[in-house]
Amino acid sequence: MRRTGSANRALLAVLALLATAPAWANDDLDFYQTVDREEVGSDDTFRLTVVVVDAPPNAQVQLPESDDFEVLSSSRSSQRSISLSGGGPAVIQDITRYVLVMRANRAGRLKIPPSQITVRGKTYRTQPVEISVRSGRLGTPPQAQSGGSLPDPFASAPPSRRDPFEDDMMEDEPTIPRGDSDLFLRSSLDRDDVFVGEQVTLSLYIYSRVDLSSVDSVTMPKLEGFWTEEVESPTQLSGEQRIVDGVPYRAYLLRRRALFPVKPGTLTITPAEADITTGFLFAGHRVHRVSNGLKVKVRPLPPGAPQGMSNAHVGSWRLSTEVSQTRVELGQPVTVKVILEGVGNVKNVTPPKLTGPAALKIYDPTTTDKVAPQRNRVQGRRVMEYLVMPQRTGTFTLPALEFPFFDPRARAYDVARTEPVTITVEAGAGGVSSLPTSPSQVADAANEQKNVLTAGGLRPVRYQARFVAPSEPPWKRGFFVPVVLAPLGLLLGVALVGGLRGKLATRSEADRGRQQAKAARKRLAEAEKLQGGTNVGAFYAEVEKALHGFLEARLGVPVGGLTREVLAERMAAAGADAERRSRVLFVLEACDLGRYGGGGNPAERQKVMDAAAAAMEGWA
Repeated sequence: MRRTGSANRALLAVLALLATAPAWANDDLDFYQTVDREEVGSDDTFRLTVVVVDAPPNAQVQLPESDDFEVLSSSRSSQRSISLSGGGPAVIQDITRYVLVMRANRAGRLKIPPSQITVRGKTYRTQPVEISVRSGRLGTPPQAQSGGSLPDPFASAPPSRRDPFEDDMMEDEPTIPRGDSDLFLRSSLDRDDVFVGEQVTLSLYIYSRVDLSSVDSVTMPKLEGFWTEEVESPTQLSGEQRIVDGVPYRAYLLRRRALFPVKPGTLTITPAEADITTGFLFAGHRVHRVSNGLKVKVRPLPPGAPQGMSNAHVGSWRLSTEVSQTRVELGQPVTVKVILEGVGNVKNVTPPKLTGPAALKIYDPTTTDKVAPQRNRVQGRRVMEYLVMPQRTGTFTLPALEFPFFDPRARAYDVARTEPVTITVEAGAGGVSSLPTSPSQVADAANEQKNVLTAGGLRPVRYQARFVAPSEPPWKRGFFVPVVLAPLGLLLGVALVGGLRGKLATRSEADRGRQQAKAARKRLAEAEKLQGGTNVGAFYAEVEKALHGFLEARLGVPVGGLTREVLAERMAAAGADAERRSRVLFVLEACDLGRYGGGGNPAERQKVMDAAAAAMEGWA
């Protein structure tokens, strides 16, 4: 019985060994290939999966090659499968998969050649795969399906990593260009259909499957019709893993800018360019890459805009005021801050102007901007700080302020408001109830103050004297005459030098003014050479600089930071007539619109040139 049992156990062991032997020992090889979809676009990618089961270690696999297809990437993976069924012996299989990300080079009904494997001198081939290719792009491929009876755990590629900004930063998926699939430059927008004044975020990336050494130069696209703000400009290359059409890349951010369209229509963003060095040390190779161009559809703001609405007032805004004190003595100033904060074009919005009764003198404000982009959205605050000087006692009210704006998310207009501010002005020391506004009132106020100071019975100061014996009169001494004449001579010398310096200063100021005016006219002539060129922004910038130089020569003060209202007042004080003032303001407004709004046609540029020349002509 023992011998029979031992023989049975030996037989079972041999049968189990034969059951678990690799299939290639019996020349039974499972070898096939499948695609994840049978219909694609010529710009789409698809995946070809080649599966071989129980291939020996020395087997040679040859993947398909064809001029009709481009292989963008390939990968190899292996797994061991063990199956148990019905209490029988275990079935072990070694499964190897080759995954090729491919793209068709032409449209039509194309055939992928069979794959080959050579085992112990014998060659096995898969069946060829036919695929239908249409021109263009059909869309994102569905999740890959494995063929045959075996499951494919490697069919799903890892999802592409996106910036964690959800609705605020949904960049479109890049397309792998033909010919430069290992390294390409890509421009993308977070949105391409916006309203006038609504932010569009432009991002410029390098997508690379090779090692990068440096980015030598970057030329950003021309942004005609946009007001731009820098959001992010990394100083070092820092890549993140991204999957593009099933191909792994390292994505490097080069620039990110916020664009605010200033006019409706379809605006074009030209391609960006960059010079990139790949590899390291002496093995580096410099390449030039050009990105894709972009278009943005800009919608005009809807009708029904409230009064005072500007195209720059787009976003989400809050308006508030801060007052240093609401109860003051006469003669003490009050500081009022008008604060506009929110999301939008912070540097181009105009907060409402602070106004008040005549008893409160309000001086021109100083403006402070603080921009702090978050989640790639431009946001911050603009503060207008006013100095308010009460002119008499009493209780006065600064009226409420309103700031109309358009909210692109709600697609509706809204108005931000503040509460009115009440200021109580009390009499100061001496009981003065109003500040003087004329020379006679200044003298009366001084006398009143003097009476207040002497009302307490102040008495003259008493002096104590000491008598001495008479001495020789000073006019009889020798130093008397030189001492008396010296101040007169010094006074005459000072007067002579002062008069001479005044004449020289007057002459030099006049000469400087004439030289500045001459230089401004010469600059205007240089601007005329740019009138017919392609760089419209340079033309308008040169005209504006020429007019600013001429105004500074005639007004004697810098005009770069003056508002239009203050500039008009300065020109009126300098003797400029209404027509000349109107021409100057027209040219400045046209230059602003020309630089940021597209530039207009040649007839408009000629009109601006004529107005600028007329504004300078005949102003002595």
